[in-house]
Amino acid sequence: MILITGGCGFIGSNFIRYLLNLYDDIKILNLDKLTYAGNLDNLKTVETDKRYSFIKGDIADSEILDSIFKSDIELVINFAAESHVDRSIAAGDSFIHTNIVGTHLLLEYCRKFDCKFIQISTDEVYGSREDGYFKETDVLNPSSIYSASKASAEMLTNSYKVTYGLEVNITRSSNNFGPFQYPEKLIPRFITNLFRNKKLPIYGSGNNIRDWIYVEDNCRALDLIIQKGKSGNTYNIGGGNEKENLEITHLILSKLNFEEDMINYVEDRLGHDFRYAIDTTELKNMGWKPKYNFDEAFDKTIEWYSKNENWWKPLLID
Repeated sequence: MILITGGCGFIGSNFIRYLLNLYDDIKILNLDKLTYAGNLDNLKTVETDKRYSFIKGDIADSEILDSIFKSDIELVINFAAESHVDRSIAAGDSFIHTNIVGTHLLLEYCRKFDCKFIQISTDEVYGSREDGYFKETDVLNPSSIYSASKASAEMLTNSYKVTYGLEVNITRSSNNFGPFQYPEKLIPRFITNLFRNKKLPIYGSGNNIRDWIYVEDNCRALDLIIQKGKSGNTYNIGGGNEKENLEITHLILSKLNFEEDMINYVEDRLGHDFRYAIDTTELKNMGWKPKYNFDEAFDKTIEWYSKNENWWKPLLID
């Protein structure tokens, strides 16, 4: 059985649906605390599937993990995380609790029960760079409480590999986008803002650069790493679509037939990294490449939000 933590979140829920669509003989147990970004509706289409089961709970709760790991768990994939940088700036306690303490407890149970462990991380652990691309072996230099907590989780994961010989992998993906992404993140927030004729808040000049990957392509990469990844290795997962935040904003405005007067420049985020950029050679050498080009995936994303107001409207906070 595969234990997927944080499976009711954006990437986790997409990955669960991906696996269930691809494999007939799979069994998935989803452990999710159902914080604000965890949503049972993300998995409405599979909730009655006999190959899937759900438990509400915290990855930092040993009593819950005691009962779960008696269920013949073979693989743990840790999506569970607090992930919004703005929230980490306002209050970092929950990031330390889930991203560090929770990851440590999962690793400890994987050690005791001899389970493979995959830590889902982020390209933000590298920090920012003006040019060039980060490789998996580069030194980490996180800038926010969020990215520092994810880097800490990686260090713990590697320590269990070295000290106990635990079979582990770490994945560092660039910015994901696609269906079921909580509307606090840039692309779904701007799309849903325009659906409601609300302006788009741009930090600073809007020239910060991110690499974007469609969530299904990330799921395909994760599946390949599970099947063929070398034990102990870390893998970058990026779409190769570097774009300024302002470019993304203009694209959304154009797609939805709005003008630039919908842009509202606001004070820049504290410690705002300028550019994230990762080298994905290791993954491509395993035979992976993105299935979707950016424009195609972007259109699919806008279409999904346009057709699923019943999903995102109850989640709005402004």
